[in-house]
Amino acid sequence: MLFSLFLVKAQDQNSNTVYQFEKKNDVKLNAYSTSLGLFEVTYERNLNKNSSLGIVGLYAFSQKFDEDVNYQISPFYRRYFSKKYASGFFTEGFATLGSIDGKQLYDLDGNLTLNEGPDVIDLSLGASVGYKWVTKSGIVFEALFGMGGNLFNAYKTDHDIINRRAISIGYRF
Repeated sequence: MLFSLFLVKAQDQNSNTVYQFEKKNDVKLNAYSTSLGLFEVTYERNLNKNSSLGIVGLYAFSQKFDEDVNYQISPFYRRYFSKKYASGFFTEGFATLGSIDGKQLYDLDGNLTLNEGPDVIDLSLGASVGYKWVTKSGIVFEALFGMGGNLFNAYKTDHDIINRRAISIGYRF
């Protein structure tokens, strides 16, 4: 009888074990954007093994490579197609609220002129595809590419498409 109590306790301890790759939260830094003078950080909450919700914050701290974005906030929903927990190949739907430079180029009678307008705030919708690797120790690597279109103020600037590009590293906890 005493032996069976120890056996039950041992089974209880094993059933509560949560492996690092099955934890619920990911925080990532986009190394690609940082190389362009942009700071982009992502928080992702894994709902189950096949889906997650998250938010991306992006801020331009330097215009080193003539990126015309000032800031962006992008919530997203992801669907994973791998047998592993919230990793592997995924598709993503996102919305972006952001500020971009209000530059417009006009070609009038063969002359190229520049109209420097105020910054434009717009909402865009888009989709991305990507791949996420998670190590047993919780290190996350991710690559993605996506595109979206501005919905309301695209005529005020020459930027009517939003690009999402990321090569990120992070941690799952």
